[in-house]
Amino acid sequence: MQQTEQQDIAAKTKPKKQRSPMNPIQTFLLNALIIVTVVWLLFGYVFGLMPAPNGDMAPNIRSGDLLLYYRLNKSVQPQDVVVLRKNGTTYVARVIAAGGDTVEVTDDARLVINGNAVSETNIYTATPRYEGFVEYPLTVPADSFFVLADHRSGSEDSRYYGTVSKDELLGRIITVVRRDQL
Repeated sequence: MQQTEQQDIAAKTKPKKQRSPMNPIQTFLLNALIIVTVVWLLFGYVFGLMPAPNGDMAPNIRSGDLLLYYRLNKSVQPQDVVVLRKNGTTYVARVIAAGGDTVEVTDDARLVINGNAVSETNIYTATPRYEGFVEYPLTVPADSFFVLADHRSGSEDSRYYGTVSKDELLGRIITVVRRDQL
């Protein structure tokens, strides 16, 4: 009997659960607004999302493939694939050399960095020299990069427009979604 009296007293003194002052629709709208704001911040400042503008990176990245890139860290290494804006046009290219490196594209379409011929296993075409644009050997300035497209014949890259400064980098590509898999 004493136990039931204690349970009755505990039930009477137990604080009642308070209801939210918002109805379920208001709660849903608030949650939706928070989610939209977080996604906007993530894809407005941290990540970038864009389709590949052309076939210059084929076959590794095809025209129309969806590219997710990271905007915050602009320190890239050779072989990183980056998104950049040069002369008002957006390009996708592979970093070949960084500041202080010497780059040369020979007459017989070989790529030479710091006096060593480069053998690239993921590049399937020769690297022809574009006459009248860049003088070789070229020493890459500090905080700049020499970039090349993977499809080397006819692509616009550092052989055409010169080195790319760190300020012209939009970000480093972290994943590629094939267009035909969507």
